[in-house]
Amino acid sequence: MKLTILGCYAATPRTLTNPTSQVLEIKNHMFLIDCGEGTQVQLRKHKVKFSRIKHIFISHLHGDHFFGLPGLVSTFRLLGRETPLHIYGPKGIKEAITMLLKLGDSWTNYPLHFHELTSKENQVVFEDDKVSVETIPLNHRVYTNGFLFKEKPANRKLNIQVVQKYNIDTAYYQNIKNGKNITLDNGEVISNSELTFDPPKPKSYAFCSDTAYKPDIVQQIAKSSVLYHESTFLNTESKLAVKTKHATANEAAEIAKAAEVEKLILGHYSTRYKSIVAFKEEAEKVFSNVHLAEDGKVFEI
Repeated sequence: MKLTILGCYAATPRTLTNPTSQVLEIKNHMFLIDCGEGTQVQLRKHKVKFSRIKHIFISHLHGDHFFGLPGLVSTFRLLGRETPLHIYGPKGIKEAITMLLKLGDSWTNYPLHFHELTSKENQVVFEDDKVSVETIPLNHRVYTNGFLFKEKPANRKLNIQVVQKYNIDTAYYQNIKNGKNITLDNGEVISNSELTFDPPKPKSYAFCSDTAYKPDIVQQIAKSSVLYHESTFLNTESKLAVKTKHATANEAAEIAKAAEVEKLILGHYSTRYKSIVAFKEEAEKVFSNVHLAEDGKVFEI
């Protein structure tokens, strides 16, 4: 699993920083998460292949999280895209994008599928045999969801030396990988635990931006490999956090601690701060494994 931060600052784009957008590579999928202004430029800058993006997840309809989407949809058209594109986001996103396409007489020449979300409960919005994606209902000024990306458990790994010792036919290998015991011709039952190794622990990534402090998400994201949580403000501006329904670095760390995640990545910093170092310092007083998102930074999960 690989996470590339394209933009991680709040509100307005600047010459050196960009609003929210990320690329998550997981089990041969390349998911785009949010699409603030400048996203397609950042995609080019970091050599992300446009053709690999087939699913885009939009948290909410504030401009710093989706104003780059109309341009990206249009660029896909200009590049002659034929592969279908799926966009998951709040109700209204289809109207917003298709209105611009209509006014510009620039309908896509590829299938464009909108999956509009309205539920205030978590729900699975994408699933295949290797990955699932579910919404994380958040608390912001408009309808907002985070997203939880989860690998599905892999098959068990054959302990080939043991399998060959019992002279087990290759026809049974898949059953063994699926967790089944094997009965030999003499009636002896060989337990699956002897024939296999445990597969790698499935990884998971929880994206939570934008939101006020919302401890009821802890159960859903518990034990996640990585949590990205917005930290628009420091504690010194906690009143602003309450007013705007954003979170502080301290509150993000409290969520990470309660959920017992492995790693916390902070982001969505207000541009009022000259340095983001203080965000890490504040969060580390609560949770030890804290990392700072920065535009262009790559996290190997």
